[in-house]
Amino acid sequence: MKWLKRLLIALTVLGLLGIGALAGLYLWIAPTLPGVESLKTVQLQTPMRVYSADGLLMSQFGEKRRIPLRYEEIPQPLIDAVLATEDARFFEHHGVDPIGVIRAAVVLVTTGRKSQGASTITMQVARNFFLSREKTYIRKVKEIFLALEIERLLTKEEILELYLNRSFLGNRAYGVGAAAQVYYGRDVSDLTLAEMAMIAGLPQAPSAANPIRNPERAMTRRNVVLGRMLDVGYITRAEFDEARQAPVTARYHGAEIDLYAPYIAEMVRDYMVATYGEEAAYTSGFNIYTTVRSDQQHAAQRALLDNLFAYDTRHGYRGPQTRLWGEPLTEQSGTPSAEAWTPEQIQAHLKGVNRHRDIHPAVVLNVEEKQAEVMNAEGETLTLPWEGINWAREFISDTRQGNAPKTAGEVLTPGDQIWIRRHDDHWWLSQVPEVSSAFVAMDPEDGAIRALVGGYDFGQSQYNRVTQAKRQLGSNIKPFLYSSALENGFTLSTLVNNAPINQWDRSQGTAWRPRNSPDVYTGPTRVRQGLAQSINVMAVRVIRDIGVDTFIDHAAKFGFDRADLPRNESISLGSASVTPLENVRAFSVFANGGFLVDPYFIERIEDHSGNQIFEAQPKIACLDCKTALAEQAAGADDNLPEFAQQCLWPADRLAPQIISEQNAFLIHETLKSVIWGGGDWSQGTGWNGTAWRAARLIKRHDIGGKTGTTNEARDTWFTGFAPDMVATAWVGFDDHGRQLGRTRWNPYGPQDQITAGESGAKTAGPAWNQFMHQVLQGVPEQGIVVPGGIVTARIDLASGKLSNRTDSSSRFEYFIDGTAPTELAEAVQTETPIFEQEATEELF
Repeated sequence: MKWLKRLLIALTVLGLLGIGALAGLYLWIAPTLPGVESLKTVQLQTPMRVYSADGLLMSQFGEKRRIPLRYEEIPQPLIDAVLATEDARFFEHHGVDPIGVIRAAVVLVTTGRKSQGASTITMQVARNFFLSREKTYIRKVKEIFLALEIERLLTKEEILELYLNRSFLGNRAYGVGAAAQVYYGRDVSDLTLAEMAMIAGLPQAPSAANPIRNPERAMTRRNVVLGRMLDVGYITRAEFDEARQAPVTARYHGAEIDLYAPYIAEMVRDYMVATYGEEAAYTSGFNIYTTVRSDQQHAAQRALLDNLFAYDTRHGYRGPQTRLWGEPLTEQSGTPSAEAWTPEQIQAHLKGVNRHRDIHPAVVLNVEEKQAEVMNAEGETLTLPWEGINWAREFISDTRQGNAPKTAGEVLTPGDQIWIRRHDDHWWLSQVPEVSSAFVAMDPEDGAIRALVGGYDFGQSQYNRVTQAKRQLGSNIKPFLYSSALENGFTLSTLVNNAPINQWDRSQGTAWRPRNSPDVYTGPTRVRQGLAQSINVMAVRVIRDIGVDTFIDHAAKFGFDRADLPRNESISLGSASVTPLENVRAFSVFANGGFLVDPYFIERIEDHSGNQIFEAQPKIACLDCKTALAEQAAGADDNLPEFAQQCLWPADRLAPQIISEQNAFLIHETLKSVIWGGGDWSQGTGWNGTAWRAARLIKRHDIGGKTGTTNEARDTWFTGFAPDMVATAWVGFDDHGRQLGRTRWNPYGPQDQITAGESGAKTAGPAWNQFMHQVLQGVPEQGIVVPGGIVTARIDLASGKLSNRTDSSSRFEYFIDGTAPTELAEAVQTETPIFEQEATEELF
């Protein structure tokens, strides 16, 4: 019995010494242990997501892909798979598994290897959040103490939730929610048992067991997970057999982008980094909701692409990208293969070709008289019909194209690597456009950007032409010029002499001869017609009358930078350079009653928990509120219209009114004439505005706009309005010196059309027309609302004076009260010259 007593004493002493050693070890290590209380409020690093106004994902920024899930959102089979693989006794131990520790100790003594078997899920959480992954004894001791503290502070479910959301699972995926999207493109709740087992097997070897890089090893690991689930009773034998036979279907899935809008998404990224800093912006889980509407963004993107392809097609085919076999393209192009490539070689080559918006690389296999067969990167053999080839006149220069081809063999040769695109349900020969474009649409009432496209392909060029490209306005400047004229004694019926100007410039030693396009001069012409038909010499005479400085002061009110406004008469013809965003903002003044609103693109920002941390407070264009505030200040509240009495906007939310409502109305109505023209065609006095194409397509009278073409057609514009919308389209080359040129034919019309120059109406206008035609579907047409202070009078078309005749020689015109003519025109009307029926665009 003495030996038993001595044994008990020895064990007691050893136990006390062990406890003392552990206590001492804890006291020694405790000061270096991090506080685990932070786990209660831990914020996982999650990417920044950018959404449209209607909730579609536009972009995601951040290196780590993570979709945090609550414990109850994680499927039970996935939890079972993780527990069976990583820590079967997780719900039984208190952070440290004694059985696992003993097993690891035995392995260490017998083999000399440090086993991972002793690490519980709680210990892995401690390591993942607070410690490095180095394999040292002191780190393991810290891990144990931290695990015990974590178990004291958090529930088992909270610990498991942290583990499942934090673990790195390969391919930049952190957590099971992100892994489900990355590998299978689905929510975790939609995964099969085999797919859940695949993900459960990744934490210990996210690279080695990666199902994309190492599918065979991943399958082996998955089957081990399924076997352990079977052993502990989480699944049945039938479920095990079915899942074990499932193939590996994982492939890489990028962020599930619902709406392609990279230029506006990049604007959001720039703002967030500037406001919150790069690290916080990319890791704090911000959700940014923009003002962009998905239907309008889709329409803008489609309109811009279609318009660029139409321009590119008009100017001819620049030839194949390269030739893979057969005769070399040129002496400098290298020697292609003598033998035709195999389908496998073609696919391998095409998969390495950089992609572009809406066009696909392909290789010509066979050419017949009126069609050709091509192979795409997926190995499909496609047919290009004759209507998809016959546009391909040879491109000689921006102003010259070759003759129309008569056979497909004149255009294509087997072995050519080309580009193709879908058009009218057929495949067409295509090419990467060299010309550039920009499009932006905004709400004129508060400046909310509804659609924005900064170029053809963001992957090709991140240069945002909407916000960064300052280009000459051409005749898009004229509405602002005539707005200034209305404030300086002009009316819409004022006559301005449409006659040639020949002014000697002593400093240049040459004469300045601004000319009209077409080169037609009609003598005294009313202001309305001069703006609608964009008559250049009339604009020059107007600025001479009111003065250059007067106009610059007026134009600066619209938000244009004075530094961009040349202080000479050429400004009347559009020598000022502005961005498309500055231009559409300025035009919105005519659409909203005279107010200058500030463009904005972020509606609200939410943090990772869904709490709103920012909401836009745009200034509003509100005539009724202006009236209400003015009347309130005068103490006349009871006489206000009902809406004005109920206006809730405070004074600091109202946009500044820079021109009168009456001035804005007159320009607004005149810009309708740019589209619809005027006069009476049946009586021979009708005339077209420069944007008559918009009237033919859109067929509604509540739209208006202005074309713009700069000297030698280097820049083309169309800017205009519709109900609750102002938009601008610009087309030109990024190389400021390159002209848009002339074309011999229209691919959608007669093959032998006469040579015609590019212009705002022809080159930029179609994008605006297509966009408005799309977004106005189902929108009721608005009637004219004439503001107070506007009167009408019947005028004589030839003289601009009052008329008592009711035939085609007269029309009703709008005037600001007190400015209408008072003199009656002569009774005998003389026939006046008119423009050609189809007015073309202007040059300066």
